[in-house]
Amino acid sequence: MSAQPRPDRQQGVIETLLVLDGEPVELDAHLTRLGASLTALFPNRIPPSGLADEIEAAATGIDRGGLRVTVAPGGDDGLDAAAETVEIDPRQVLPPVPLTIEARAVVVRGGLGGHKWADRALLNEMQPDSAADSVPLIFDWDETLLEASRANAFAAFGRTLLTPPADGRILPGIARTRALEAAAEAGFEVRETPLLREDLAGADEVFLTGSLRGVERIRALDGVERPSRGEAASLIHAALRQTWAGAGLDRVPRR
Repeated sequence: MSAQPRPDRQQGVIETLLVLDGEPVELDAHLTRLGASLTALFPNRIPPSGLADEIEAAATGIDRGGLRVTVAPGGDDGLDAAAETVEIDPRQVLPPVPLTIEARAVVVRGGLGGHKWADRALLNEMQPDSAADSVPLIFDWDETLLEASRANAFAAFGRTLLTPPADGRILPGIARTRALEAAAEAGFEVRETPLLREDLAGADEVFLTGSLRGVERIRALDGVERPSRGEAASLIHAALRQTWAGAGLDRVPRR
């Protein structure tokens, strides 16, 4: 599948935040990334005020889930913001062990870029069934791995962990940053480097990182089963859970 249309910037950009016990997680990091996108895309518009307070108020009452914050051009010279609850099964939010998913390769020339667009038309076209356990894995025209539709991508080779560079073609994920830190602290050699689709065949593990689900292992790509021989995915998932939630996360979530 080759997808060329670019997102409509007038629909704005979004941030998807993890919420645990009514508290937004990594709020400062998300606001920093959002601010950078707004400055780059809408330099002449006035940013929304009191956004942190609005997000914290919207998170109240969410036991285990997420918030989607949208900021888009509004009336006059300003930017309007809105926060809404993400529809996700609480049992998929930072589960005790990494989820396993299937991936389908799609091609997007130049990638989706470094902003998290509110215009989801292209992503919806990639994944019309919205299956939770089947995720589009995005490659550039030359089969360079970029990211997944909802997460960043990693490949582990023994004690070496590789991920595509944040070169303007991918979203610099919050979970991606934390995963790189956790792997380095655990003694992995960590590198941001281009990866081709053919490189993935020799990896011990291929997995994704995102703010809501933590780590997701890719068990198959385009129907071809993949091995999972390493410990990087489990180690990073555990580190994310500890960093973001501590010991209290293992209680049974309410639906």
